Amino acid sequence: MSDPDTERRRFHRIAFDAPTEISQGAQRWEVKLHDVSLKGLMVERPAHWQADPQQLFDVQINLSEAAKVRMEVTLTRDDSGLLGFVCEHIDLESISHLRRLVELNLGDESMLERDLSALGKDS
Repeated sequence: MSDPDTERRRFHRIAFDAPTEISQGAQRWEVKLHDVSLKGLMVERPAHWQADPQQLFDVQINLSEAAKVRMEVTLTRDDSGLLGFVCEHIDLESISHLRRLVELNLGDESMLERDLSALGKDS
């Protein structure tokens, strides 16, 4: 029997660690990145987390000094010390960096193409 959560998941998650900041209004949290996909990310819940789950968040993942992934996200999961976010908006430069990160970590062009195809269907 298959797991319904696995069947619904259309994006490969990449376990990755990079300096990551989440902000909402004037509030900012340095968080530990758990994993990232073309459609969102999961982070460890920071101490003193008091955010409005109904409002958008801004995320910045610092891949290097020059390469940053910036996206607007919605909180979709707050469970077992992890926060899950789905991407609502990402700029072209950020999606290019994210695509390259996923491509390098998947190591399989067909898996990347499947994720990109699923991304187009979500729109």
